[in-house]
Amino acid sequence: MRKTMIPLVLVMGVLAAAAGPEVGAAVGKADAWPEGWDRFWSRDAGASRAVVDNDVPGGKPPVFRIEHTGRGDWSLGRAERIRAQPGDRFVLSGRVKVQGEGSVTLGVILHGSGDKVLDWAYGGHTTTAGDDWQTLRARFAVPFGSGVIVPRLIGTGPATVWFDSFSLERDGQIKAMVSAYQPPSLLTVENPGLAVTFTRPDGRLKVVQKPSGREWTQHVGPGGLVMVDAQAKDRRITFHWLDPRSGLDGQGELVLDAAAAEFTVTLSANADLAKPLAFPHPFTADALAEKGEQAKDRQPPYLVVPMNEGISYPVDDAAIPPMRLIAYGGHGICMGFWGVTDGEAGHMAIIETPDDAAIRIDRADDRLVVTPEWEPEKGRLGYARRLRYVFFDRGGHVAMCKRYREHAKSVGLLKTLAEKRKACPAVDLLVGAVNVWCWDRDAVGMVREMQESGINRILWSHREPPDQIKAMNEMTGVLTSRYDIYQDVMNPANFNFLGGVHGDWPTEAWPDGLMLDARGQWRRGWQVRGKDGTMYPCGVLCDRLAPDLARRRIGDELKDSPYRCRFIDTTTASSWRECYHPDHPLTRSESRHWKMELLRVVSGEFNLVCGSETGHEAAVPVVHYFEGMLSLGPYRVPDAGRDMGRIWDEVPERVATFQVGHRYRLPLWELVYHDCVVAQWYWGDYNNKLPSLWDKRDLFNALYGTPPMFMFRRDFWREHRDRFVQSYRATCPVARATGYAEMTDHRFLTPDRDVQQTVFASGVTVTVNFGQEPFRLPDGTEVPPMACRVVGIE
Repeated sequence: MRKTMIPLVLVMGVLAAAAGPEVGAAVGKADAWPEGWDRFWSRDAGASRAVVDNDVPGGKPPVFRIEHTGRGDWSLGRAERIRAQPGDRFVLSGRVKVQGEGSVTLGVILHGSGDKVLDWAYGGHTTTAGDDWQTLRARFAVPFGSGVIVPRLIGTGPATVWFDSFSLERDGQIKAMVSAYQPPSLLTVENPGLAVTFTRPDGRLKVVQKPSGREWTQHVGPGGLVMVDAQAKDRRITFHWLDPRSGLDGQGELVLDAAAAEFTVTLSANADLAKPLAFPHPFTADALAEKGEQAKDRQPPYLVVPMNEGISYPVDDAAIPPMRLIAYGGHGICMGFWGVTDGEAGHMAIIETPDDAAIRIDRADDRLVVTPEWEPEKGRLGYARRLRYVFFDRGGHVAMCKRYREHAKSVGLLKTLAEKRKACPAVDLLVGAVNVWCWDRDAVGMVREMQESGINRILWSHREPPDQIKAMNEMTGVLTSRYDIYQDVMNPANFNFLGGVHGDWPTEAWPDGLMLDARGQWRRGWQVRGKDGTMYPCGVLCDRLAPDLARRRIGDELKDSPYRCRFIDTTTASSWRECYHPDHPLTRSESRHWKMELLRVVSGEFNLVCGSETGHEAAVPVVHYFEGMLSLGPYRVPDAGRDMGRIWDEVPERVATFQVGHRYRLPLWELVYHDCVVAQWYWGDYNNKLPSLWDKRDLFNALYGTPPMFMFRRDFWREHRDRFVQSYRATCPVARATGYAEMTDHRFLTPDRDVQQTVFASGVTVTVNFGQEPFRLPDGTEVPPMACRVVGIE
């Protein structure tokens, strides 16, 4: 297909930034701002500048240098506005060299009618720091509803960026896109529970529930997939799709269940994929606009998001920013689903292929919606991607979790603590035990003092000498453990610059055992502050190598130190990663496999109680507890992972509103996996971390049937001994009584969610009043403010 170069003439002249940071003077031989380039803009005034730097090694004039020290975003755009027709295809390219933490994206602003911006980075190609120049290249088609594009380079976060070799070429027109809209067509399939209508060309779905008649519709944004062909037969719709953002095309299929109110959507393509693919479109919450008597017992619609333990976001809540959550790591969604409900009716989506998936929470007509995204596997769409939609009239978020529990069982993720106890009897020491992080040298004396105070069941997490481990193993109710990690490897050349060398760094893995990214750069991990304040990044150990390292380390250590438990840091917190090293390449799916193999070595080969950080359902069959599942990742105190021991007297707003916000939190993890894995707070977000919130954390522990976490030194323990005992008594008996039981229900007993109740299969019912007024239960029992009532414990 013939390509036409769009003329780009560079002439002398300088444009000054009117409402942003300085546009710097030219550097080297250049002494003018090239014509055709608009003013440089930055959100962080005074933290950025852009100059012409034609003397940079390897550069091809004109070369821009952007120096940005802020955390916000910036942009360098072309001055011309390029008119185009729907279906017109372009190839956009340029070279960048990036130093620092930030990222850069080359793309176009997409304008619609009335000059409305439809997308600020359409067709964008994003990269981060590298040792050399990188070529960014995007091939895209102009979607329907747009007629003007403006190329630009944008960035976020601190970085120095060099940019040259900008090019924009027309690359013909995609005829199939144009013909797809002439004429549109509707295809409908039905079963006893649903009628599903598929619209060609935009792939929009309409779902009507039977017999209620509730009608669900989708929001379609700019640049979505175009359906160039579609056919319906029986309960199946097949379609041929095209992505205007990338030019990728492939096949799809919608299959309606024979009887249940469920259907799947599958996408496949044997082609390269440079950036995530978003489809299906997001369903809105408009179907939940009940009126009259039907609305009396309903809540305003809210998203159900399994971020760590779980959270709800009212769809009309203007305080919730857009966000993207991966499905392949602990800092995203920890279970592969999401939903929207009014507390009764709703729908959910189950991600049946989660290893390269994410969800994006955005606004459509000022209301929150969720869109699935399918990420490349080694630069290709690879395997077929599948999503299952489930619709229901009753049960709200509890119904979602119970349907998801069925799914988890069907794919082999559901393994209960009772089953795990058969292989590892020490699991019984974990259930109902407080997790204690204490650095006192006399661990045995500290445990004895705690038990004499009434804290009988203890998971002692800090590593201790062999004699103390053996002594604690002789004590009743004590589970001995230690911290371990198989992710970070420090360059031994940096040891002299550090204050100390971590004993768990597998130095023998440097550098051949490190993960490499697609550019051949070693992946950066945890950063360590040097003696002079410089931060030195560790490399990330390839997951394929971790199990053998663990076998050697743990096997040798257990000969002298008979720990009964081991906590493996980062494994289920950090994401599954691709590795491009020729000796140990990995896809994300393979990364997940080897991460789980590492945990299986601990729990299966050595029969130890096994914990890991934050948590993800992929590890449910091979772990016993998660440190951090209770703590919602985005809403912890600042620097929680480094400044663990600091006690906070001031409560950050995000912690008060979301982390312990009973109007937002949901026990989604407990409703699915309570009887499989013990959920705990994060070690930088424990019960006594913020003393003014201690009571409320205890109430959440009781409501969820989970144990507390304490972190202290001996002087703090002695000063607050009675408060620690109070916390233990308020939480651990409930955790012990419910530890092997499924959570079968969670209810809001008041419209404002101040009073909540959980029910467990063991017969225990917990009612918590987070409010400021007493609450009277149907049997006449009064639950005081900030108090708990437990029924069913003998």
